Amino acid sequence: MQLTEQHEELRRTIRRFVEAEVNPHCDEWEAAEIFPAKEVFRKMGALGLLGINKPEAFGGLGLDYSYAAVAAEEFARIHSGGISMAIGVQTDMATPALARFGSDDLRAEFLAPSIAGEKVACIGVSEPHAGSDVAQIRTRAVADGDDYVINGSKMWITNGTQADWMCMLANTSDGHKHQNKSLICVPLKDENGQRAKGVTVARKLKKMGMHASDTAELFFDDVRVPKRNLIGEPGMGFVYQMLQFQEERLYAAVSSLGGLDLTIQETIDYTRERKAFGKSILDNQVVHFRIIELMTEVEALRALTWNAVQTHVEGEDCTVLASMAKLKAARLSREVNDACLQFWGGMGYMDETMVSRRFRDGRLTSIGGGADEVMIGIIAKFKGLLPGRG
Repeated sequence: MQLTEQHEELRRTIRRFVEAEVNPHCDEWEAAEIFPAKEVFRKMGALGLLGINKPEAFGGLGLDYSYAAVAAEEFARIHSGGISMAIGVQTDMATPALARFGSDDLRAEFLAPSIAGEKVACIGVSEPHAGSDVAQIRTRAVADGDDYVINGSKMWITNGTQADWMCMLANTSDGHKHQNKSLICVPLKDENGQRAKGVTVARKLKKMGMHASDTAELFFDDVRVPKRNLIGEPGMGFVYQMLQFQEERLYAAVSSLGGLDLTIQETIDYTRERKAFGKSILDNQVVHFRIIELMTEVEALRALTWNAVQTHVEGEDCTVLASMAKLKAARLSREVNDACLQFWGGMGYMDETMVSRRFRDGRLTSIGGGADEVMIGIIAKFKGLLPGRG
């Protein structure tokens, strides 16, 4: 895809913002295991960074997805994968279906303030027994007059302790598992900023990585939500969520590129200066050969990922390419971060180095948004390679 000067100006704007407003605080937020999402998002909203490809009528910039992809690539320069992920939830995971299928009233209530950074969003799909297997969720939203009454729980919710609302996937009927689900905008706080009745943050989860991101388990006990909070048509939630997953997976792939580039360059710089046995580590053929191999792999991933982005921008089905890009990004994140950490020696094992942080943070890419094995299954299905298909 050919990027324009407008794309590059957006890139420069984000880079300046990240360097001035985010990176100076990342170590503090990593240690606290939370960052001030609303404070950061309001600053981003003022720059138009939370609604790049969202409708102008609700505060977005109205640009195509290629601009959002440039943004995702730059957000990877944040010195904390958890913050980049939290931004992605706000822009590419909790709001795409609302922007595309929501009523004007619903978009005014939830999308517009999310684009402005006045409300923090989260996506509620996973449950303790249903992660990648989305069809197995048990949370129910039962019709009662003009409301839905929601009971259930959601697990591994990014932004979960701070979010003002959730884009929730819930069962709204007893039909087929792919036709009985709906997406609903569920307020998690009332107009005074207090926890909404029946909503409980059961616990803030401790994770291997992504430390600056607050991740939570939430319980819903007879939570009443107006039926008007339904996104699109009832029973279409599974379909809408599968579409929403495409942008989540593209975000994961594109944002991986920026982090991989940084890890490799920082490793080159460090191994060039670090001496052992009378020469720099980089002078060892096994080291610079391996780095060149990794750089080549990243460039191959870049071509695949931007091909997927272009397919999405052109309105074509990007399911296979997005799944391939996400799969390759996840596998390559593990390979690059592990190989580069090795070249840092003892320093690579220290919390204070970015290669160590990216090693921990990057491991999630093979799990979140659909595990590697799920991506392979999706690709196999579309290619007619599953048993009984040909």
